Amino acid sequence: MLDVANLSVAYGQHRALDGVALNIERGEIVTILGANGAGKTSLLKAIAGMVPTLPGKRVTLDGHDLAPLAAHDIVERGLALVPEGRGIFGDLTVKENLLLGANPKRARDGEAARQKQLFDMFPRLQERAAQVARTMSGGEQQMLAIGRALMSNPVILLLDEPSLGLSPAMVHELFVTLRRIRETGVGLLLVEQNAQESLRIADRGYVLENGSIVDHDTAASLRSNPAVQRAYLGGPVTSRPITPQ
Repeated sequence: MLDVANLSVAYGQHRALDGVALNIERGEIVTILGANGAGKTSLLKAIAGMVPTLPGKRVTLDGHDLAPLAAHDIVERGLALVPEGRGIFGDLTVKENLLLGANPKRARDGEAARQKQLFDMFPRLQERAAQVARTMSGGEQQMLAIGRALMSNPVILLLDEPSLGLSPAMVHELFVTLRRIRETGVGLLLVEQNAQESLRIADRGYVLENGSIVDHDTAASLRSNPAVQRAYLGGPVTSRPITPQ
């Protein structure tokens, strides 16, 4: 389990996060709801060790203290981040990107089996293994970014706005795939502009406002919460399920 407590981040005089606490289990999807500027990206980066934090935080993964570790050591403990904007190596091929994802020591045993599982999940990545990454569509690049992170053999996967800029068809495919990843036992902490779709696949959710957690509940309860509907869902929502194509 990933357990976070008293996590605070400041940029100069601006307090981006203030005492945030959350947790996520293996095989669970947890979504973070919040307006632009609420601190969602700062939260994921702080958990991943990519931005400085204020003293007093507690971040543990399966009982291991991540708080003092550098970002690459956090990956070695089993936590991986798919950043907003994907962050792939555009001049490398798909296969080369995936091989870089498997660089951590924890990923080297079972690398071939993990790649096969990944290609079963993302067949287009196998079809385009020799293709230069920057020549792929936005949706394919997002698949590659997620695939590269999965090659590190994570326990928990952090995703920052994975559907940003994707077509409706690709968004649907993405959310189906996120559910398949959960079924492998990986926990997903999801920051996503498409709040309706993220709540449809999530088990639980947190609401982040002005750097603080102001609500936490099951995804079903948050979807039926009038305040959440008004703020993030555009009014009452339907119960259309996410189904594989």
